[in-house]
Amino acid sequence: MRVLHTADWHLGQHFLTGQERLTEQRAFLTWLLGAVQVHGVDALVVAGDVFDTTTPSHASQELYYNFLVQMQGTACRDIVVVGGNHDSPTLLNASRQLLRRLRIHVVGGVPADPAEQVVALAETSGRPALVVCAVPFLRDRDIRLAIAGETPDERQARVRQSIAAHYGALADGDAVRRLREQDVPVLATGHLYAAGGEPSEGAERDVHIGGLGSVGAPDFPAAFDYVALGHLHRPQVVGGQAHIRYSGSPVPLSFTEADDHQQVLLLDFKGAGAPEITALPVPVLRRLQRFHGTLDAVEASILAYDNAAFELVAWADVQVRSDEAPAEVQRRVQAVLKERAAHVQAPRGARHQRATDAPDVTAAAAGPLAFLHDLTVSEVFGRRVAGLPPERAAALTATFGELRQLLAEADPQAWGSDER
Repeated sequence: MRVLHTADWHLGQHFLTGQERLTEQRAFLTWLLGAVQVHGVDALVVAGDVFDTTTPSHASQELYYNFLVQMQGTACRDIVVVGGNHDSPTLLNASRQLLRRLRIHVVGGVPADPAEQVVALAETSGRPALVVCAVPFLRDRDIRLAIAGETPDERQARVRQSIAAHYGALADGDAVRRLREQDVPVLATGHLYAAGGEPSEGAERDVHIGGLGSVGAPDFPAAFDYVALGHLHRPQVVGGQAHIRYSGSPVPLSFTEADDHQQVLLLDFKGAGAPEITALPVPVLRRLQRFHGTLDAVEASILAYDNAAFELVAWADVQVRSDEAPAEVQRRVQAVLKERAAHVQAPRGARHQRATDAPDVTAAAAGPLAFLHDLTVSEVFGRRVAGLPPERAAALTATFGELRQLLAEADPQAWGSDER
């Protein structure tokens, strides 16, 4: 059984000042179709965050459904899609019954019947070849209820235990045990933060309130031959366990991901046991490039930048440290950007910081210099509590997250995402 693991497409993402990414995302899906055909993929697994928001645009939904239709022209027999923290379970599940007729198995949120998370995939002969424990993003209502007076450490421990128990219950279920006894491999999905994982400098949002709920490699049952994870955008192995992996985002979604290696993972199962794993590099159409430093250094770097390896013009993050007047800094930066407009553009212009300014302790604790419109609601709140004692900050962040979740349940369109 040959399986392809991917995640974090974030279809419909709008970058910085509103630039759409559909051109790059469409190119990725076209490449993915070709990779499925070239490598003879039997099953495709998408581990969450199909869309960037809970209310995706019609264009991004059309891109998703067109891809699923085009996949019917390949030899791939099954597709498994689980919801991520950016996805609307209701939206993903709306077409579930219809898509099941096409052997596309969608689990947008935790179903009332846990058995619906167990999907048995068969060979062309009809013999079971892989069982998938299709676990979507676990929301707090799926795994725990708040307890008054609970400390942050107690909350973290209980959330972690609840997540582990969710996976344990699936692994111990009759269907999984019976198939595993027949030498059928077991793959589990997850959309969460695994302890030891390396986020992209805040590009990924907290998956559970207050940053709680991280699990470790030992929390996944030994019955799982492979764990296909989504949420962290940087490809990586969890806890030194080669069979527990994040595939990473196939399109770089922020400047912090510019130097990551975009990829999908090809898994070859030969009966029960860990698969052989091959990383397939994903072509990148647009470079996200940082130009940080003194005014002279930034000017020289922009003028020397070579975009020949990329099909689309690069987007630049420009930050200048200079004691020149702000107007002069902007004039000089815009002049070199204009000269190199066919190669690089800076959608939000240049950020300016005086070279002789004394360090701002509060700002340093909160994170790098950023404009308010560049931050999510959660990131703004995180900066507001950054100077508080850790226990106090964690408690406030947890309460803030619970409040946002209640508001999201009451009005998903207004509060169901964490957009800038």
